[in-house]
Amino acid sequence: MKIKIFLILTIALSALKAEVQKINLVEKHKSKYCIVLSSNASKWDSLASKELQNYIKLISGAYLPIISDSSPVSEYEIILGQNKHSKDPDLSKLNSDDSYIIESEKGNIYLTGRKGKGTLYAVYTFLEKYLGCRAYSSKVIVTPKKSSIVLSKLDLIENPAFDYRDVHYFEQSSDDYCHWQKLLDSEGKKTWGLYVHTFQTLLPVDKYFKSHPEYFALRNGIRVPDEPCLSNPDVLKIMTEELRKRIKDNPNAKIWSVSQNDNYGYCQCPECSRLDSIEGSPSASVINFVNKIAREFPDRTISTLAYQYSRKAPKTVKPEKNVNIMLCTIECYRTKPLETDSSSSSFTSDLKEWAAVTNNIMIWDYVVQFTNLMSPFPNFQVLQPNIQLFKKYNAKMIFEQGAGPGSEASEFEELRCYILAKLLWNPKLNVDSLMNDFLTGYYGKAGKYIKQYITLMKDELLKSKANLWIYANPVESMQNYLRPELMEKYNGLFDKAERAVSTQAEFLSRVKAARLPIKYAMLEQAKVIGTGKNGTFIKDNSGNFVVSPKIKKLLEEFSKESKLAGKQTIVNEKALSTDTYVSRYNAILEKSMKNPLALFKPVKFITTPSSKYAANGTQSLTDGLCGDEDHHFNWLGFEGEDMEVIIDLQKQVEIKKVSTDFLELIYSWIFPPEQIDISVSEDGSSFKTVATQKISLPQSVEEAPKGERSIIHNYSFNLAPVKARYVKVLAKSIKNCPIWHAGYPYKAWIFTDEIVVE
Repeated sequence: MKIKIFLILTIALSALKAEVQKINLVEKHKSKYCIVLSSNASKWDSLASKELQNYIKLISGAYLPIISDSSPVSEYEIILGQNKHSKDPDLSKLNSDDSYIIESEKGNIYLTGRKGKGTLYAVYTFLEKYLGCRAYSSKVIVTPKKSSIVLSKLDLIENPAFDYRDVHYFEQSSDDYCHWQKLLDSEGKKTWGLYVHTFQTLLPVDKYFKSHPEYFALRNGIRVPDEPCLSNPDVLKIMTEELRKRIKDNPNAKIWSVSQNDNYGYCQCPECSRLDSIEGSPSASVINFVNKIAREFPDRTISTLAYQYSRKAPKTVKPEKNVNIMLCTIECYRTKPLETDSSSSSFTSDLKEWAAVTNNIMIWDYVVQFTNLMSPFPNFQVLQPNIQLFKKYNAKMIFEQGAGPGSEASEFEELRCYILAKLLWNPKLNVDSLMNDFLTGYYGKAGKYIKQYITLMKDELLKSKANLWIYANPVESMQNYLRPELMEKYNGLFDKAERAVSTQAEFLSRVKAARLPIKYAMLEQAKVIGTGKNGTFIKDNSGNFVVSPKIKKLLEEFSKESKLAGKQTIVNEKALSTDTYVSRYNAILEKSMKNPLALFKPVKFITTPSSKYAANGTQSLTDGLCGDEDHHFNWLGFEGEDMEVIIDLQKQVEIKKVSTDFLELIYSWIFPPEQIDISVSEDGSSFKTVATQKISLPQSVEEAPKGERSIIHNYSFNLAPVKARYVKVLAKSIKNCPIWHAGYPYKAWIFTDEIVVE
């Protein structure tokens, strides 16, 4: 009997204790609580109090007054930050200015950060974790409606996995979103005085190269302005003094980038080469140089790149303590996590080596298909393991390179930004749960179909064993995860998604925006397919080629829906707007299928094009399809040799004109031919030259076109009418990149797309 009574009392006491621990924050739209703030609160704590007050009112209608900590202590309080009403919180478990404690005691709620934005972040976690709010994007914040808010005991301590968390998407242009997701905001960016590729800023080419070429890189026996000569003492002096001036003008900036330019033209002079050779990497001369500058500014962090040629750490040269190593993943594939590549030249190997010599590492990671920001890019499976890898090797700062603030409609940018932000705070979260929560909240009933789409594409990529990388395009993936039968399945899932929310305008518009990458892929693939069901052209009833109505409709939808998705919508890293994209696409359509005498005529290749840029194979020069500024599409490439081809017109005809386009993109080693010869023949054996044109090419880096935009050159030859069956075009290549070019002595390219005979 005594045991029974004891059990009853124990249960009753437990129930009473549970009841006491409940916090009735709001009852029937009213609250007894107030928000307590220090009388000398920081701007971040003040913002935290206003946000908390605002969202509780939005959720429940209850208004919680904000009072000073000079007021008497009351029974119902939410105490923000450290103030006179705090209960002496144990801050020893907080290891960052962004860390916080969320706890309750005797009915009061404490949201406490050490300093900085910690308390503000505590408020957003409180709103999300306990009140059910969500900030899915900068434009979509969900606040549930509740007449009452009842909470159980609160006991949470959170420290961020990384001190610096930067996700480079349009969403980050909103400070409100950044605060909610605990990301670098506009004020945080001010900590940078200079940001990446700054050698050209600290040693301007236009100021010094002509008068002092010795300040710049020695490549193949000549001086080129790509990079500075880092063993030249005058270069060190000039760049140090320039940095000193800039720090004086901007004393609040704490991090200053002293880093290589965006090219491969590092110095190969005897002194630079000697050090790099001994240390096993060109990073040796970079770190040696940057260390000398860093010693001049011990109160600043001097950041430098470990990027492309400098990614591998030197053997013995170690960065100074105030040198930050910005290690970049630009070359890596994204099909599988980085750590699955265990080769000695892998990114993981380089990360290990840098982590062994410094604990001041920033990772610059890429999470978008850089050359085609809108293209489907199934990389969700690598986001978490890659971030966990960065944490494993003690990286303190992470920059996730998305589409940038200039585009509002890159593929799943809101979803990626949301997941990445959460993982940068806590890499151990359940990503599947995060994704499901987002897809349901952001797309409503369509979310389950979009999840099926994401899963199907990821599974097909992994099944194909294709390499997913940031410089690809939808055409390269036509043989694997974007092949035609899969495109039909993807569109079928989006059809279901649109039907599921057809009466809900906001959800429907988001689904249509999510579908834009598939439409973009279809448009890009159609350029290469050319004719037929999925191509740009079909035959009309008269047998003439006309633009496919399907393509016309796709272009119209793409233009309209991309504008609805955002005012700033670009499709690639060169800031190509959707308006310009559509305009260029229409220009290609207008230009194509106009080859009066040579259309679909057989072509004999005397020199063989490269399989790397094979366009549509042997028919590429007479298939009627023209290339645009993107050299990946409909351009036939010849590497290190002339282009010599013969077109068989299949009967003798009168020829008045021959013309062809060649591409120039010297940055990517693509040069115009240095000479074009046009010859004709009646029998295909004996040819007569009827036209020749010599082409003037750049003779130095100063003469070369600046930037990375392609130039399309049309070379037309008006002939005195001549009768012939065969036309031979010989385009003479310079064969190798010139000595002043970063690609020397490797092979140069010539690219052409169509030979038009009239």
